[in-house]
Parts: sequence; C-alpha cells; structure tokens
Amino acid sequence: MGGQAKGKKKNKTKRKGNSSNGEPGLAGLSPQERMKVRMHEKAKKKTADKYSAQQLLEKTEECMDSFDFEMASRFCQRAVDLDPTNLQALDMLGHIHSELGDTQKAKGVFLRAVELSPDEGHSKYMYLGQIHTGQEAVDYYTRGIQILLSAMDKQAQTTQELAGAAAPSDKDPELPTAKDVCVAYCSVAEIYLTDLCMEEGASDKCRESIEKALHYHHDNPEALQLMANYLFSAERNQEGRDYLMRSVGAWLPALRQREAPLVTEEEHMQNEIPLYECRITTAKLLVETEEYETAVDVLEGLLEEDDEVVQVWYLSGWVCYLQMERARDQRARDQKEATDEETEEWNALKEAARSYLTRAKKLYGKLRCDDRPMLEHVEQLLGELGGEMEGEEEADPSLDEDYEPCSEEEEEEEAAMEH
Repeated sequence: MGGQAKGKKKNKTKRKGNSSNGEPGLAGLSPQERMKVRMHEKAKKKTADKYSAQQLLEKTEECMDSFDFEMASRFCQRAVDLDPTNLQALDMLGHIHSELGDTQKAKGVFLRAVELSPDEGHSKYMYLGQIHTGQEAVDYYTRGIQILLSAMDKQAQTTQELAGAAAPSDKDPELPTAKDVCVAYCSVAEIYLTDLCMEEGASDKCRESIEKALHYHHDNPEALQLMANYLFSAERNQEGRDYLMRSVGAWLPALRQREAPLVTEEEHMQNEIPLYECRITTAKLLVETEEYETAVDVLEGLLEEDDEVVQVWYLSGWVCYLQMERARDQRARDQKEATDEETEEWNALKEAARSYLTRAKKLYGKLRCDDRPMLEHVEQLLGELGGEMEGEEEADPSLDEDYEPCSEEEEEEEAAMEH
C-alpha cells in the first residue's frame, strides 16, 4: 500500500511538472494572474479566428468617433496582437492611451513605432515631444518636423508629376500640411520660452522657431500669440500688442464684427478657434495689455464652453475689478462728479466682480484646486469688494456617479463587433 501511495504521489508530481512546462510564461504568477493571462490568450485566439486586423481597426475608428476610448483600446490592442508590426495600429493605440491618460503606455507604443519605422510618420514624434521636456522634447519635435517637410516635398513632387490630373486632395486629413509644420514649430518655441529660457541663445532660437511657424502659416492664431508673448518678454510691448490683436482678430467673432463688419460668413468659419488652454492665455495677455473689453469677450466664450474652470471665473472677476478701478481713476483725474449712469455702471462692475470671484472661490473648494496664490488673490479682491455674494448658487459638491456596468470583456467586444 505504501508503494502504491508513493507511486500515486510520484505520478501527481509528474503531472504538475508537465502543466508548468506547458506554460512557462505563467511561472511565478498568482492563480488570479494565470487565469487572466489564459483568458486573454483565449480571447485573442478567438478574435484571430473571426476578425482580421483591418476589421478590428475599422471598429476602433468607430469607437474613437463616438469617444468610447475604452472599447477602442480593446479592439486596437487585439489588432496589435494579430499584427505587432502594423504601424497604423500602433499609432492609433498610442493616441488612444493618450486620450485615456495613460502616458507610460502611450510612450511605450510610440517608441515601438519609432523602432519599427524611424523615418516615416511624424505624429509619434510629436507626441513624444509633448511628454518630454527640455532639449529631449526639442529633439523629438525637430525629428518630426524633418519627416513632415520630407513628406510634403514628396507630396508636391507627386502633384507635379500628375499635373493635377489625379493629385491628392489638400483636404485629405492623412496628408501633412503647412499648418502641421507651423504647430510643430510653435511647440519648439514654447519650450524655449519656458523650459529652456535660461539656455544660451534661447531667445534667438525661440524667435527663429516662431518666424518659421509664421512662414508656413502666416495667420495662425497660436503662432501670432506666441510672437506676442515673445515680444512682451523682450519688453517690446507695442509690437507685442499688435501681434496679440492680430491673433485674437483671426478667430474671435465679436472682435471680427467690430473691426471687419463686411467679412463673409464663409471667411469667418475658416478661422479655427484655438484650444481652450490657449484661449485662457489669450485672456491673461489681454488683461495685462489692458484690452479689458476684448478679454471679457474671450472669457465669456470660455464660460459658455466650460463653466467648471476656476481660473476662468477668477479672470472674469479680476477683469471686472480692473474695469471698475479704471473708471474710478478716470473720474478722479477728470475731477468731476460721477453721473448717475457712470455710478450705475461702476456698481454693476462691482457686483459682477463679486459674483465671478465668489463662484471662483466656491469652485476652487469643490474641485480641490492647488493654486494658493490665485486663491489668496481671490480672497483679497473679495475683501475689497465687500465679501462674498450672498445667495450665490452653490456649486454642486456631489461626485459624478455615472458608471459602466461590469460585464465580460469578450461579450462587450462581440456585441460591439456585431453592432
């Protein structure tokens, strides 16, 4: 009996050894981790049997178009599993990880794309430039610009050879454009204005990058604003103001209607609006240059677009306070009694400033912001204006309780593919 028991034990040990040898990649993993790996491999095999990489990328694009980046990442990852050297799949997966806020995963994917194809595709270099700083970021942007310019040269040559008969459309989003080059040079210029501002020759390199940006897109609002910022830093304030107003005039509807009332609707629509963060910078510069009315136009547009940004409420209150102070100083210089209309306007500005700043302070607490100097300035201004507004609507402190119900990953993907 003892011999039989030993034999059974020996056979059992042998079977365990065979199982481990059959899946060497699972050694050292916990049972839960081994199960997850096995399920992933099973799902990958099932996907490969039913769908091609191209079909998966088509579903990825559909999910991205509907802003379902979680599902898009699943489809795209399956495509990469099927075809690990597919540059289109890698580029899409990198951007999806970026949208989901997973910087490290995005970086790994884009570096893999660089390894596979270092001389084609500029977008991976642009993203790598965004997530790096200093000279390393400049190097990535510079490499991306080189590839952009090379692709544009080839595109121009192809167009000439075809003599326009079947030339690729300038509106094709896949083709590189002069605007892409402009935006890339703007990114380089921003680094020389910030991270590398203390480096030798930084000022000259910054201006050179901005001039190149404007060479490729002469009325680009971001490039014009960067030139304004550069000129302000060089204490060339009037030139800076001129560039700033050119930048704002390229896209702000209210300003265009005041300065160029005959502009057509088609021409107006062709002027692209800069990103939200860029327009916050625009508002700051307008306040600094005492272009208060235009700053109000910009800030009102920002609040209409997103009213959960503390800085925009703060700037709105600040600019109303400055308008109020300017009106009071003007009356003091003129040594005149204020008219009823002027007094009413002054009181309206005061109440508007209190309202905006009260909202800024409450939203600051709700969002748990970390900008102590801004909060201190808000409190200082409110103190001068008579304190917070009574009865100002409280910002809803409740957290977002929306959620996606849990279900099997494979079932979700199957349902999406069949949709």
